[in-house]
Amino acid sequence: MTAVLLDANVLIALLWPAHEGHKRAQSWFGQNAGAGWATCPFTQAAFVRIVSNPAFSRDAVTPKEAVNLLAANVRHKAHQFWADEIDLVTAVWPFAGRLSGHQQVTDAYLLGLARHKKGKLGTMDRTVAELLPDKSMEGNLVVVI
Repeated sequence: MTAVLLDANVLIALLWPAHEGHKRAQSWFGQNAGAGWATCPFTQAAFVRIVSNPAFSRDAVTPKEAVNLLAANVRHKAHQFWADEIDLVTAVWPFAGRLSGHQQVTDAYLLGLARHKKGKLGTMDRTVAELLPDKSMEGNLVVVI
């Protein structure tokens, strides 16, 4: 199996026990992480930004604590760091015709990065697959966790 780039929601669910998707993310991770999983600057920054925001949880941590939690987990032997080595226009171009709103831009970029790295995007958001121009691409690019 190719590496799966975890979007911010999956990363948060995986590392935040109180998240409603925690058990699902943990189950998927336990069965699939050995094949390779990835983060990128977008997903790492989103994780730190969200879990350190008091609006997210009354148990929000400080940004430093969030960075420490992330750092401890990306040391996992099967983790890959995917640098943002592809520009936004190139990454989003295959999905641009399917973009219907500003909230899909990051998802489209993450799909493009996964495609560029010959991996997949792991998400809990079933609507991400709607960005694909061809439904047959879904299994090749998206893993719904």
